[in-house]
Amino acid sequence: MYDIEKYDQAVDVADAIRALENDPDAVVISGGSDVLIKIREGKLAGCSLVSIHGIKELEGVSLEPDGTIVIGPCTTFSHIANNEIIRRYVPMLGDAVDQAGGPQLRNIGTIGGNVCNGVTSADSASSLCCLNAVLVLQGPEGVREVPISAWYAGPGRTVRNHSEVLTAIRIRKEDYEGFGGHYIKYGKRNAMEIATLGCAVSVKLAEDKRHVADLRLAYGVAAPTPIRCGKIEAEAVGCEAGEELAERIGKGALEEVNPRSSWRASKEFRLQLVEELAKRAFKQAVLNAGGEWNA
Repeated sequence: MYDIEKYDQAVDVADAIRALENDPDAVVISGGSDVLIKIREGKLAGCSLVSIHGIKELEGVSLEPDGTIVIGPCTTFSHIANNEIIRRYVPMLGDAVDQAGGPQLRNIGTIGGNVCNGVTSADSASSLCCLNAVLVLQGPEGVREVPISAWYAGPGRTVRNHSEVLTAIRIRKEDYEGFGGHYIKYGKRNAMEIATLGCAVSVKLAEDKRHVADLRLAYGVAAPTPIRCGKIEAEAVGCEAGEELAERIGKGALEEVNPRSSWRASKEFRLQLVEELAKRAFKQAVLNAGGEWNA
């Protein structure tokens, strides 16, 4: 049984905003894979729910004339993983969300919920960080856009105000065109597992396909929030892609992360993963970008 005070089904975004304004304790729900668990565990017992499930303007993936990819926050993981636009232009993101939970969760869990819950272990988070995603919020004061680098306010917290609704996730053409990417999730089990550590790498190569023109390296569970490693990203530009650079990236990442010990893994083990996954993801990203690898 779920202890729910009130359930309000919004007919559109404006209706959802009004419902949230009228109830300062209401919680937004779409797929419910996170919210319902919290209610059952007692963390949100007795709360009111504002459902945005079924609002068509919040679903689907589209490609704008300028090449911007727009993802509706109520789009499920399974739809994203199998979407033609995602598979063609940002397959790293599709691969990442395809590792979330099992088939049942991927069929109801949404990318908006994955981002709005604010947790560092969210499978979409590190890939979206590499893609410089922009999150569009609509609320009583209008529309505002938040780069994902400014989205996370702390563990389990974001900058979304109570009465705001996430209406779109935007990825600009310049943030995916010419890049090859790869996401690796480490968990104790092969499926149905929250990430012990997640690592995403996106690489753009120079014309010779041997040197790095741009590098993005992001982690989940390597800090209180998803994190990019800006220092080693900058140092890698202009370097030849190969084992030597991979080692340098792995070591460099260790200076920028801050994982903690938990019942899932110790800090020391997570640091090993930070280094090793960076090397593996970097190599595969280079190959996915059509590059040559200097062994």
